[in-house]
Amino acid sequence: MNALIRFISGLSRLLGILAALLLIAGVLVVVQMVFLRYALSESTSWQTEFVTYALIASTFLGAPYVLLTRGHVNVELVPLMLGPKSRFVLALFAYSTSALLCFILTYYSYLFWYEAWSAGWTSDTIWGPKLWKIYLSMPVGFFVISLQYLVDLLCLVTGRELPFHIADVNEEAA
Repeated sequence: MNALIRFISGLSRLLGILAALLLIAGVLVVVQMVFLRYALSESTSWQTEFVTYALIASTFLGAPYVLLTRGHVNVELVPLMLGPKSRFVLALFAYSTSALLCFILTYYSYLFWYEAWSAGWTSDTIWGPKLWKIYLSMPVGFFVISLQYLVDLLCLVTGRELPFHIADVNEEAA
């Protein structure tokens, strides 16, 4: 079980690195585009589209890493007001429904990706990249975040993690 947790956590970290590299590439392309347009007075054709696709892909691919590092925005008001057992039940519900939703999104984004791949969709711009390469970030990101939610659920059920990472008030006083 430890190997599975380490593997999925490593996969989430790897996608986080890839997302960061896509963001860096997007920034560099914006700098290049500004230089071409304003310093050399040349037109740009693919840069805006690349940056848009890179930012979207980094969002999907970076989501599992953000979950791994607890970077998602959450409101702890309700969990803080609950007792340990109720907090545990709420965490079970939250992780389970989140995993289920992400698996459903994996399925439908896979169908979308597959349609783009099998039909040979390309962008309607001069650059015209194959869209399946861009859309692949959706099912990959959703699948890995689904696995990360399952790991979080497993850690919760086995006692490796506290619900919402909140210690019981009685435990803190001891």
